[in-house]
Amino acid sequence: MFPRLDLGSTRSDTMCNLVAPVGRRAEILENEDISEVIPELRRSDSQSPNFYSDEKQSHTDHDEKSFVDDELVVNDTSKPFPIEPDDIEETHQLTLRALVVGCVLGAVVGASNIYLGLKTGFTFGPQLFGAIFGFAIIKPLSKAVPESGILGWLLGGPFGPKENCTVQSAATAAGGIGILFVSAIPAMYRLHLLSVIPKDDIGKLIALTFTAGFFGVFFVIPLRKYYIIHQKLTFPTPAATAFTIRALHNGKTGAIAARKKSLALLFAFIATFIFKVMTGYAPGILYDWHIGWTLYRLGFTSIIALDNYGWWIEFTPAFFGAGMLSGLNASWSFLGGAVLAWGIIAPSLIKNGLAFGASISDEFPLVSYQGLSFDDPAKYITAPSPRYWLLWPGVLMMLVYSFADLFMSSIPAFMGFKFRQIKWNPKAWFTHTDDENDEDPTPYEDRVPNTWWMSGLLASIIMCVAILAKMFHMNVGEAILSLVLGFLFSFIGVQSSGTTDVNPVSTVAKASQLILGGIGKGSGLSQSSAQMMNLTAGVVSAGSAAQATDMTGDLKTGFLLRAKPKNQFIAQLVGSVVATFLNVGLFILFTTASPCIIDPPASGECTYGAPSVSAWAAVAVAVSSPKLPIPASSGYTAIGISIFAAISVVVKHLWIPKKYWVYVPNWNAVGLAFVVPQTFYPIAMGAGSVFNYIWLKRNPKGFDMYMFAVAAGMLAGEGLGGVFQALLAVAKVDGSLFGTAIGCPGFEFCG
Repeated sequence: MFPRLDLGSTRSDTMCNLVAPVGRRAEILENEDISEVIPELRRSDSQSPNFYSDEKQSHTDHDEKSFVDDELVVNDTSKPFPIEPDDIEETHQLTLRALVVGCVLGAVVGASNIYLGLKTGFTFGPQLFGAIFGFAIIKPLSKAVPESGILGWLLGGPFGPKENCTVQSAATAAGGIGILFVSAIPAMYRLHLLSVIPKDDIGKLIALTFTAGFFGVFFVIPLRKYYIIHQKLTFPTPAATAFTIRALHNGKTGAIAARKKSLALLFAFIATFIFKVMTGYAPGILYDWHIGWTLYRLGFTSIIALDNYGWWIEFTPAFFGAGMLSGLNASWSFLGGAVLAWGIIAPSLIKNGLAFGASISDEFPLVSYQGLSFDDPAKYITAPSPRYWLLWPGVLMMLVYSFADLFMSSIPAFMGFKFRQIKWNPKAWFTHTDDENDEDPTPYEDRVPNTWWMSGLLASIIMCVAILAKMFHMNVGEAILSLVLGFLFSFIGVQSSGTTDVNPVSTVAKASQLILGGIGKGSGLSQSSAQMMNLTAGVVSAGSAAQATDMTGDLKTGFLLRAKPKNQFIAQLVGSVVATFLNVGLFILFTTASPCIIDPPASGECTYGAPSVSAWAAVAVAVSSPKLPIPASSGYTAIGISIFAAISVVVKHLWIPKKYWVYVPNWNAVGLAFVVPQTFYPIAMGAGSVFNYIWLKRNPKGFDMYMFAVAAGMLAGEGLGGVFQALLAVAKVDGSLFGTAIGCPGFEFCG
């Protein structure tokens, strides 16, 4: 559930590398608030200063003895949770109710992610959302419905942690793949490579999404064995999800905690949803406060520059919540990057004639510095906008930082890895046989049969090659190359997510654009054909790698809870089917309500900034052009700042103690600020992270109980509120027709 940057595709500085334990047994906790014992959302940054140690020391001597006597596993995610004597026996872990509820919850997150991703590139994972809300929905249902009869078979029976794991697995799969529709696919429309109206391409979009999604799901099984069983990676967010599920099912105390969390999430969701819908009818009053514009109207004429460069306040609960989840380091790196890019560099570019703006009002001195599309290709070099100039330092910074951080983080893992763990046994690929070196505690009958994933992988490869050849005019070699790149990127994504909880797949997948760009030039393709191949391959490689990374994290959750991988695999397949049709439908809805997503005006003004779309389109144009359309000053700055970012990563890993890493800038977040022209998002995130820090300091008990629920409710509430606004726009009853534009510059630029 933690936020991911699509452009860095990260959960930027989200979960801590270690998660808190499930402490004492239920009988000791009966009269206690579970938040006193299980701060399952511990943080590694300054938001969690030795919380577990402080909390443990506060107990009585009797409680200390209880900690010693119990089966207490502190921060140990290398093996499954111990079996408790009072654990219920779950005869049915894969149920219809789990699949339906999981897919519905995943759809909620998926819808929110399309909105948030088009706004600023942020998306968030459904794991914890599905775990908590799944418990809140199915647990009462399992008690209310009789266990006998058809209705009982469908909806009744005891609900335990393993079935809860099935719910979150389906939710994660159903809420995935949205990354494609906030990046490469809209970029195709911006470059006029597909039809004018997305609904005319519904068949192509479904086929392409199927290709990326299912190829990623099928090769997660060998990734599970390598990264979860052999390397024993932590996977912070999936591990936190497992601890949360276990805590929720911890007798009476778990039920009380689940009820509190669910109500907090629900109230935050409803309040934010209502607020977001209302803002559409009075954006200048409720949502956007254009301080520079207001002061200009009062006579302070020079202050209009504040508004022209995008410095105003937007009351966005989603990004306030994103700041709560991301922490001080990521949020303030994002804000610092915005100050550097749009408070220092952009005005300097304009003053020195290195970049130019475009007037958007004859009546008022309003200037847009956010244009990205030019009728004359020469203007990309001779007369770029500040946004286009800043794009290249931002993209290269994130790319170099991701690879450098991944390399430095992977050194200890590779140094400690023993290759003797892998033993060649051809027979074991097709049959379950005993292996003396088998470290997997999961019974053979509960594992995914090799014939399942191998046959599915083969079928998905054949389907992918056929679809790409028939619908997107790629030859077999190019199609296979895109799949191979997706497979390789998945190793990068899983390794990074498993160790740091940062998923850099989307940024790393930019490498596929560079590789395919070289192939396009070498093949002598026309520029439009080269761009189509470039972006299509990017969809397949980035989408499959992102899906594989998320699904591997799910299998980590199941590993800790002793859930059957076979059941999780089926839930992931079902969720992926839902995700395919859901995301295509949502994309058509949003582009119908706001055509500027795929056809931005020359000024760059649009309700949805879609920074990732701009980045993918710009890279596709650059690598397919005879000459790179990058201003020299922008290119040199990109190289210099990227080298500096790489050096800071090396210095951090080699010479700075981990407790001080929080003070080292997150260059992914800094780079994102260069690409995202909306400065009010980092302002909101910075405010949210400070609020979270104060909350933790003042009331750690309430923080651990309610923080995630409140932040998640804000994210989902504004996301679905944006979906509802899109529906109102399609129905012609939205704020543009029946609202007021008071407070908006020129009475039109708001929202």
